[in-house]
Order: sequence, then C-alpha cells, then structure tokens
Amino acid sequence: MQAITVSDREAGASGLALAELPYPHASENDVIVRVHAAGFTRGELDWPATWTDRAGRDRTPSVPGHELSGVVAELGYGTTGLTVGQRVFGLADWTRDGSLAEYTAVEARNLAPLPADIDHTTAAALPISGLTAWQGLFDHGQLRTGQTIVVHGAAGAVGSVAVQLAREAGARVIATGRSADRDTALGLGADAFLDLGADRLEDAGEADVVFDVIGGEILDRSAALVRAGGSLVTIAAPPTVTPRDGRAVFFVVEPDRARLADLAQRVRDGRLKPIVGNVRPLAETPQAFAPGGRSGKTIIRVVTDDPAS
Repeated sequence: MQAITVSDREAGASGLALAELPYPHASENDVIVRVHAAGFTRGELDWPATWTDRAGRDRTPSVPGHELSGVVAELGYGTTGLTVGQRVFGLADWTRDGSLAEYTAVEARNLAPLPADIDHTTAAALPISGLTAWQGLFDHGQLRTGQTIVVHGAAGAVGSVAVQLAREAGARVIATGRSADRDTALGLGADAFLDLGADRLEDAGEADVVFDVIGGEILDRSAALVRAGGSLVTIAAPPTVTPRDGRAVFFVVEPDRARLADLAQRVRDGRLKPIVGNVRPLAETPQAFAPGGRSGKTIIRVVTDDPAS
C-alpha cells in the first residue's frame, strides 16, 4: 500500500515522503480501515509518539496523521461492534502508524459509525477538532449557559468548532484571530471579535473560560482575563501563568466513540459545520504540512476517485 512516511526527526515536513509499505496487521480488538480521507496536525512531527512506541522504542519510518474516515476492511481477533464494509471515522492511535496511508490499523473503540449522508472529507475534519473543542469547553472548562468564553484562533479547525458548540450551549462568545478571520468567526455565531494583530487582548474583558490553541505570549496574557472561579484551558503547552483566582488546564484530546457519534449527529442536523480548508491528494501531503493556505482543517483525500469523499 502507499503511505506517507517520515524517518528523520530533524528534517521536519521536508522529511515526509510517499512510500510503499506492507499492509498493516490487525491485532486483537483492531480494525483495518481503508482510508478515504485523513487529517493531521502540523505540530505532530514534534511529538515523541511520532517517533517511538509505547515502550519508547524507535518505530521509524512512521506514518503520521491521526484523523481518518473510511470503510472497515478487516476485523482483528475479538473485535465487536463494527462490521466489514461499514463506514467509520475516528482517531488513529498516537504511538502507532497513523492515517496518512491507504490502510491503517485502529483500535475499534476509537472509531464511530459514519452516517451515509456525511462525506468522508467532512468526517475526517471532525475527530481531533470536534473532540478537542468539546473536551476543552465542557470537560475541562466546565462552561455553562450564560457564561462568557474567549476562544483564541476562532477561525481555525478547533476554534471554529469551539465557537459553534459554545454558542449552542448558550454562552457569550468572544472570538479572537487575525483580521481576515473576523467574518468567519462572526458568521459562526461569535458575539464579538478581537483582532490579535491590532486590538489589545485585555479589551476582551473578563471571561469565565478562556480556550487557547495558540500558546506563547497569548496564553500567558490570557490568565489575566479569567474571572474568579474561571478556567484557562489550553492545548498548546502547559501554562506558565495561572489565573489569580482560577484554574489553568493543559490537556491532550482523548478518543471518545460516543462523543464522535454525537458530533456526527450535530453535523447531520446542521447544528455544526466543520470548516474544511485545503483538500489535497496523498502524494501532496508534504506540501500540505507547510504553514498557510485557507482557514480550517487541511484534509488529505486518499481515495481520489471516491464520489463520497
């Protein structure tokens, strides 16, 4: 099968290459998925799990990418709850070969059934973005109706979902980003927009929750926005500055089959619309890792002749 591999940690995205790999092995409780569309996170080439397995052993050449949508091709021993030929989407394991390949092995519990009326490209934009937004807002931020939330990077893959979920939950949403992101953020339902390049961050005022995907100085300065009892939640890096009378939380998204199903239903109902940015074929993955391009989630279309992609 064809897959994108990486072997040189120092080379970054320039070390990504299209290669031929053996068909994956289905371990106990695994599913082999014929990948139709896949997503990735540009920063994953810096993650230790990209280079080593759970025991810390080198696993290069490794296949990056962790979001996928496709069709079940094979069931491992003891696997239940899914069937061969079924459409699925979800998260590939962090410390195993990922989704930027024609086939990948995934723990069955990390996958959810994909309704027939959601295309693979849209589904591949949901797992990390959707689960990260939900877990950040509600599991870690404990956002409630009537509260105020600041969402940094509101036009990005995670931020755009967070704005929509927070708005539906009845929160007042202050979105931040670049000036070009204003219309997108307000169109998603944000009540106000703050241009991080021109406006003062402090003008956002106090918030019950600040959800950060940017890190650095923005993360540090955001601690001052959190009102007493509130939460600063980030996926960028462990916070070095803590709100005076609140909490600071750094987390890594966790698979959740039930929540994936819920997110898919929201898409079907029109209550949630993931923003898909650039869509590229598998061979163009190295270029797709480069910064820039359209807002939203970059998706790799693995099956290029599939009308349901």
